[in-house]
Amino acid sequence: MTDQLQFPITVTGVISPTAAENAKADGMARAEANTNPDWATACRAAIELMARRGTPFQAADLIAEGLVDEPDHTARWGAAFQAAARAGVIEHAGFVKSKRATVHGSICKQWIGSPIYRGSAA
Repeated sequence: MTDQLQFPITVTGVISPTAAENAKADGMARAEANTNPDWATACRAAIELMARRGTPFQAADLIAEGLVDEPDHTARWGAAFQAAARAGVIEHAGFVKSKRATVHGSICKQWIGSPIYRGSAA
């Protein structure tokens, strides 16, 4: 049972999946374009290192291991992980509770290295 309001039918004209995807892509593109280049480089290296390990990980793991600092805005994480996924470095590996104390166990994406990255020299 859920506490969320559930409609048994699709309500047409209320939510446009295409508009939602376009808004998401626009937001991620703006986040990526406005990210500090030094942080982006460090984050990309951290994601690649974790990808080579072949175990599932999330953004909090990069910080916990001291691989990268927190970005100036949390929106930077999504853009960084999506860029790595588009480049074939990582792939989505489900949803898990976030390890970050500041988000109180909210759900976040978990990632794993793509077959190309898994097992290569870490």
